This record gives sequence, structure tokens and C-alpha cells, in this order.
Amino acid sequence: MKELVDRLRLIRSPTIGPVSYRQLLIRFGTASAALDALPDLARRGGGSAPRIVPRADAEREMARIEAIGGRYLLLGQGLYPRMLAELDNAPPILTVKGDLTLLERTAVAIVGARNASAAACRFSRGLAQELGVEGIVTVSGLARGIDSAAHDGSLPTGTIAVIAGGLDIVYPPENEARQADIAERGLLIAEMPPGTEPRARHFPYRNRIIAGLCPGTVVVEAAPRSGSLITARLAAEAGREVMAVPGSPLDPRAQGCNQLIRDGATLVQNAAHVIETLRPMSGFASPRESYEPSAPAQEAGSDERARVEELLGPSAVPVDELVRQSQLPSGTVQLILLELDLAGRLDRHAGGKVSMTS
Repeated sequence: MKELVDRLRLIRSPTIGPVSYRQLLIRFGTASAALDALPDLARRGGGSAPRIVPRADAEREMARIEAIGGRYLLLGQGLYPRMLAELDNAPPILTVKGDLTLLERTAVAIVGARNASAAACRFSRGLAQELGVEGIVTVSGLARGIDSAAHDGSLPTGTIAVIAGGLDIVYPPENEARQADIAERGLLIAEMPPGTEPRARHFPYRNRIIAGLCPGTVVVEAAPRSGSLITARLAAEAGREVMAVPGSPLDPRAQGCNQLIRDGATLVQNAAHVIETLRPMSGFASPRESYEPSAPAQEAGSDERARVEELLGPSAVPVDELVRQSQLPSGTVQLILLELDLAGRLDRHAGGKVSMTS
């Protein structure tokens, strides 16, 4: 119980993100030790002592999750989804409600336009239903349009809804009954604390979970620069299969899918195509992660820190490139980046890239 409280305090603290959380746990072994080390790490990174969430706030959140019938899944422990754990920025803590056995089955994400055509919604519902008959769970984001249709088709056989806000928040409002059904017969997953109203910035985080849970993502309808294409990009970056359903070139809602296919996504038109695409990735999973304290890295000297900071700028650069150009040990570079991150001076980007905060 104490470790859960400390982990909540750590991840809910403003300057702590998924990557810095993971590095802190690997370096110090426990959340309690990491919390104790935060002020000194931030000071060495050139910042002031970070605000740490009080124990009482974490305990209130835990009581709220218990009251609504939810529970926590912690990265590296218990039922935390194996495929999701492979992401560099995997959510350290998930709140869930429903049938946890669904996490043990093969899953495919089905995403698409909110203002989807009636034909696309019908296709998505049928596709999810056919995949469910084959034992495959459908994952989607409980949005209007394609997401809702996919959940409806897979509810009897297994559906997982990843929501952008807190576990107790219904969004969109017209999905109240659908969300309640999924909590009862499927599985709800949220990264944000209870009571969090979804904001635009939350949806890309939600999308990475959708993509990360599955070996493959199917996009049914998507306009250019839509959230569904973000999910497809995140799936590709994670080494997962990206599939797209072709559409009429006269329909703007099909442009995103047609472009995905031109860019190399697998064209699918039925459940058999999806299953055939996923077959080579069967058993795609990694072992459980555990946090054992690593050998303590030497505190970086001022010359080493200056060398790394000189290589950083407003443009994102891979961490591996910083190690190569600085000619410093990887552990030393990671420690300096962690200190800068905790000091609020570093931004982390997809693909293991970093930049100095503007």
C-alpha cells in the first residue's frame, strides 16, 4: 500500500513524466527513494525543488478509485499489459474497471473518424464482431463514429475502451450508457486521475495506449491530420502493424486511409485480412519488467553537464546521438537528461528524442 501511495505521488507530480518515472524507479528501486532524491536531482539540473504531490492527495485518489469499483495496474507488476510495457513512454500507472482477463488475449485496435459515414460505421461494427468470433479483442477510444461502432460490435466477445479523461468521467456525454456497458461487460482503461475532464492534449496520450496495447491497428476512415492517423503513426513507431480500409477518392474521410496505404500500410477489407496480417506477430510480448536499483551513477561533473547541454537545443535529437557526440557513458548522459527533465528544462519527444525547453 505504501509503495502504491508513493508511486502515485511520484507520477502525479507536475515535473514527472513516464520516461523520468521509469528512470527514477530503475535508478533508485522504490518510489520512496526516488521522492527523496528529487530535490537534489532538480537542483543539479539547474532548477528549484519540484512540487511533490502530498500523501493525502494520493490517498484521496485511491479512495475515489475504490469507490467507483476501479483498481490500479502498475508498470512492471501484476496484470499490466505486456505489449504496452514495451513502449518507452508506457503509462506508469493505469486505472481500470471491468474484465481484466481481456488483457491476456490478442487484441487489435480499430479507430477512425468521429463524423464517419454510415457505411464505415456498419463496416467497423461487423469487422469487430467477426474478429470477436475468432477470439480477438477490439480496442478503441470510445469516441463518436468508428470507435463507438467498433465497441458495439465487439461488446459480446470482448472490447477494451481507452478513455482520455478520468475513469469516472463520461465523454462524449451521449456515450454514457455505452461506457457503463463496457465497464460491466468489457474493460475501461484510463491514464488520467479520476475527475479529470478530457482536454485536447490528453487525446494523443490516449492514442498511444490504444496503439501500444495491440500488435496491429486498423484505420477505417480518417481525414488528413486526424487523431486516427496519430494513432497509426504511434503504432508504426512502436513496431506494430498498421492496416487501413480503402475508400472512395471522392470522400474526404477516406483520404487518410488511402494515404496510409500509399505509404505502406496493409490494405484490409475483412476480418480474414486482419488475422492474416497479425499472424506473424503472434506471441509478440516481452517479459515482465522489474525495478531493481541500478549501480548508482557518479554525479555528473560540470564539464560533462556542459558538454551535454551544449549539444542540446530547440530541435529534438535522439538520446543515442547525444551519447555518441558527447563521448560520455550512456548512464551519465541519461542522468544529466533526468536532472534537466526534473528541473523543467528538457522536453521529451516520441522516438526517444529530447530537446531543451523553449
